[in-house]
Amino acid sequence: MTVLLLRFTLNCFALFVVMKLVPGIQIERFQDLLMATLAIALLNLLVRPAIIFLTIPVTILTFGLFALVINGFIFYMAAHLVEGFRVAGFGSAFLAALLFSIFSSVLNAIFTVSGR
Repeated sequence: MTVLLLRFTLNCFALFVVMKLVPGIQIERFQDLLMATLAIALLNLLVRPAIIFLTIPVTILTFGLFALVINGFIFYMAAHLVEGFRVAGFGSAFLAALLFSIFSSVLNAIFTVSGR
């Protein structure tokens, strides 16, 4: 449970940093930041595997780079689900998803809880 809470907190921080760096991303309140992080996590858990399965040929043809487009799409979908989370366009969503993935991975690698 603590590992899950730690990862959620780190992802919230990563999303906050992305919001400050990418011009087209806007989050109104702290609650919206929490809801956006939860929406991204749930979409990655529930929707992303189906999208990846359906786009296997394109992903293979692009040597896996199409997965970045899928990440941007998930980010864009989360913006439509959360009221106070706004994304200016798909370009902003793509860049934000790329930075979010990098920051989230680095933070989770740094703060990994040993003994799982």
